[in-house]
Amino acid sequence: MQDSSLMQLMWLASPALPIGGFSYSECLEAAVESARVTTETEASDWLADQLHSTLARADLAVIAQAIPAWQAQDHRRIAQLNAWVLQTRESSELRAQTEQMGRSLLDWLRNHTTASTAQIGLLATQQPTYPLTFALAASSTGAPLRDCLLACAFGWAENMVQAAIKSVPLGQSAGQRILSKLAAEIPAAVDQALALTDDTRQAFSPMLAILSAQHEVQYSRLFRS
Repeated sequence: MQDSSLMQLMWLASPALPIGGFSYSECLEAAVESARVTTETEASDWLADQLHSTLARADLAVIAQAIPAWQAQDHRRIAQLNAWVLQTRESSELRAQTEQMGRSLLDWLRNHTTASTAQIGLLATQQPTYPLTFALAASSTGAPLRDCLLACAFGWAENMVQAAIKSVPLGQSAGQRILSKLAAEIPAAVDQALALTDDTRQAFSPMLAILSAQHEVQYSRLFRS
């Protein structure tokens, strides 16, 4: 991979990217509130399960299919994948998250040089979701598809570990141990995502949906989901 491609992926994976990822816990805060996650080990196991059961089977699988669609200018496929993401979010919070992060990343792309005005305009008319917008940003980096997914997954892991540190709460050393475990499991999750098709891709995670609905009315919270 060329230096410029690697740096673009590092940029997209950075928690400093101004798209609001740090403000979401993706139901982890609700799991803490209900005492399902109270220790470092439970937080580590929770996030590893979420990596394989939800991220790999849904968003990463969508990105794996959307990047080549952007490169082939297959606008019908882009619309189909974006609609699937919107339709399979199981709570208003989770849908609001993917829409907000998608819009924010699209705004970032307007001030960047990696997407054309036509591409940005096409997605802007479709309630852009984060997976499709990330795929657009990654599609022009020149990086291999698998590396794009690795970067996306690691960016997710960094944000989620910070959510665990704040909500459980945990120390920074515990957070680094959790991140180390997730980093070791991300390659297998990416390979899982790459192997999925339209018929095997899924976003069915009922306990996460229940916790998300509970989080919407949680009395005190730090995060938006």
